[in-house]
Amino acid sequence: MSDNDSKLPDITYVSELAKVFKRFRLDELEIETGEQRILMRRGAEVTTYAAAPAPLAAAAPAAPAAAPAAAAPAAAAAEEPEGEFITSPFVGTFYLAPRPDAQPFVKPGETVAAGQTVCIVEAMKLFNEIEAEFGCVIEESLVGNQQPVEFGTKLFRVRRL
Repeated sequence: MSDNDSKLPDITYVSELAKVFKRFRLDELEIETGEQRILMRRGAEVTTYAAAPAPLAAAAPAAPAAAPAAAAPAAAAAEEPEGEFITSPFVGTFYLAPRPDAQPFVKPGETVAAGQTVCIVEAMKLFNEIEAEFGCVIEESLVGNQQPVEFGTKLFRVRRL
């Protein structure tokens, strides 16, 4: 096993990225995690490489968020809320409103229609509107505004209409 093999990303993580890549028909996907960057391009192999020190310093807030997120599944399993959920299709930053001075897209107790925007997840400097896949009532917001989220993070607990 070479030194480069020990630095390869977790295959489960890459598999989940590939699902996002396919689901949203992306041509390119680049993810920075800790000291690695993963670059996926349609028709090309997955490329991983160490991040340059200068950009990594600018992206430092993402690194501390990874540690609590890794510990969260164990704690969440013990107190897993029941019901249906709207989940994050991206790794990024969660926003409840389109601007800091604007009202949230949704609040607990509100009814939303299929296709209605419920939040934004900023991923790689792109603001992606997350929509309800079905009509539902927002029962609980599970993530705080401007908090980092991972792929599959439960954003809202909902009750289907």
